[in-house]
Amino acid sequence: MKKTYIIGLVLVAICIGVLITVLGQSPTYAAFSEATSNPGKQYHVIGYWDKTAGYTYDAKKDPNYFAFTMKDTTGVSIPVVLHDNMPPDFLHSEKVVVIGSYEGSTFQAKQILMKCPSKYKANNPTVEK
Repeated sequence: MKKTYIIGLVLVAICIGVLITVLGQSPTYAAFSEATSNPGKQYHVIGYWDKTAGYTYDAKKDPNYFAFTMKDTTGVSIPVVLHDNMPPDFLHSEKVVVIGSYEGSTFQAKQILMKCPSKYKANNPTVEK
């Protein structure tokens, strides 16, 4: 075999190895039950804010601490802590996706994504779609 063919095969093997490694480490969507059984592993959890439990945020006292209770799609509720500002429009959100890992007795979120229903509704109800 020529040296160029051998070098090409080695490069293809390295690319496949890198792809497998990256895909294996990427976070996956899961419920809280899976996240609690694998502490420290990063997950995306879909659910909604349990409004009956309220939330904790005081911008004057600690602007980098936001906590609330989230209920996932299976009905499991777990406290979520974000060490950042409260996301804008959080109070109006319909669904929430938290990205982070379960540590101790709380889900430590690195990021919170929201779906706000007001952004998807027409401002004028007489407008036809």
